[in-house]
Amino acid sequence: MKIENTKAQMRKGVLEYCILSILSKSDAYASDIIKELKEAKMIVVEGTLYPLLTRLKNAGLLSYRWEESTQGPPRKYYTSTEVGNDFLKELDGSWQELVDAVNTIKK
Repeated sequence: MKIENTKAQMRKGVLEYCILSILSKSDAYASDIIKELKEAKMIVVEGTLYPLLTRLKNAGLLSYRWEESTQGPPRKYYTSTEVGNDFLKELDGSWQELVDAVNTIKK
């Protein structure tokens, strides 16, 4: 078994949570989201992000708007919806429960 496969699966499991956390701070362009995820070593392949953004949008957890750009075509900026913010609060609690459970097991 390769550790990289397991690490990738663990990251995939929390990507939606991370995306909603990023968007709870401010609206973001896809490349900004990718940059933050890469800096945190949470995403390796950019193609992973777009299906997640679509799934979150279709679930009503985020929306987007187009803004003109001085450096080319209009840009799509994503924002968390009220439903997304409420969902994130629930995920915050679930995340803490998960961390606590793992820490209990590791003791």
